[in-house]
Amino acid sequence: MNTDEAIALVEGATAEELFGGADAHQQYRALAKLIHPDAIGPRGTKAFARLSELWRSRGTIRSARGVYSTTTLEHRGDLANLYKVPEGHLKLVRDPACNDLMAREAAALRRMAEHADPRYLPYVPRLVDTFRHKADGTARRGNVIGVSATRLHSLAEVQRKRPHGLDPRDAAWMWRRLLVGLGTAHRAGVVHGAVLPEHVLIEPGDHGVVLVDWCYSASEPGERIAAIVPRHRDRYPAEVLDRGEPGPYTDLAMAAGLMADLMGDRAPKALRRFADGCRLASPRQRPDDAWRLLAELDELLHRLYGPRKFRPFAI
Repeated sequence: MNTDEAIALVEGATAEELFGGADAHQQYRALAKLIHPDAIGPRGTKAFARLSELWRSRGTIRSARGVYSTTTLEHRGDLANLYKVPEGHLKLVRDPACNDLMAREAAALRRMAEHADPRYLPYVPRLVDTFRHKADGTARRGNVIGVSATRLHSLAEVQRKRPHGLDPRDAAWMWRRLLVGLGTAHRAGVVHGAVLPEHVLIEPGDHGVVLVDWCYSASEPGERIAAIVPRHRDRYPAEVLDRGEPGPYTDLAMAAGLMADLMGDRAPKALRRFADGCRLASPRQRPDDAWRLLAELDELLHRLYGPRKFRPFAI
C-alpha cells in the first residue's frame, strides 16, 4: 500500500473496517507510518487526525440511534455475543448466516411491545435498538435489549446448583410466572419456540422471571421455527423438529418439560401428571392457552400445598 492508498483508506473507512482484524495495533502502526505529517508533510495532517480519531473510537458500534461499546463481553450465547452496555446488552450475531434469526427477535419484541398488556411486559426484554453493522465487508445484525430486573440467573444455573431437584414449591412460582410471560407473548401473536433452561431467567429475591432469546420465535401467521439449539434437541416437540406449524401448545410443552426436569424426582405424582399432559405427542391434545393452564395449575397447587405463600429463594 502506498501513501495515496493509505490516505484514501483512512478517509473512507470506519473504525471497525480498519481495526476489526486480528492485529489492530499493527494496522494502526502501518497506516500511521505512511500518512504521518512528519513523513509526508502537511497533506497528511487531515488523514492522520482522522486515523487518530478512528483509533480512539475503536471498540464501538454506531447505529442511527446510538453508540455502543464492545469492550465488555459478558456472555457468548448460541448465536451472538452479548456486550454489556448502559442500555442493557448489545447482541451481535457471530455468523452473518444467522442475521435472519436476530431479525426475528427484533420483530417479536417489537410486536409484543405494541400489542401485549403493558402490565406484563417486564416478563420479556425491551427492544432498544436494532441495526445492521458492517465491518470487514460483512454485515451482521445487532439488537440492543434491556430488561427491568437485575441479579438474574438462568434456570440452567439453578439446575447445576440443585442437581438433586428443586423443591416443587419453589418451582411453582417459576412455572406460574413463566406461564404469564408465555401468555403475554401468545396473546400478541408470538410463539417463543425455544423455552430452554438458558433462556428462562429468574430474579430470586423478588421472584421475577424474564424469558429471553426470541431469535427462534415465530410471530407471523404460518411461520415456522427456523432453527433449534442442537444440544437441546430432545426438548423440542415433534412439530418443531418436523417443520410443522408451532403454536402456544409448543411453548407450553417445552415449559412443562423444563419444570419437570427442574423438580426431578421431588415432583409429586399429581404435578408430574400435569406436566405430562402438556407434553402429549399430538399438539391437538395439549393445552394451548397459557392463562387457562395457569388457572388449572393454581388449582392443583392449592390442593397440594394450600394457599399460596411467599417462599424466600436463594441460588
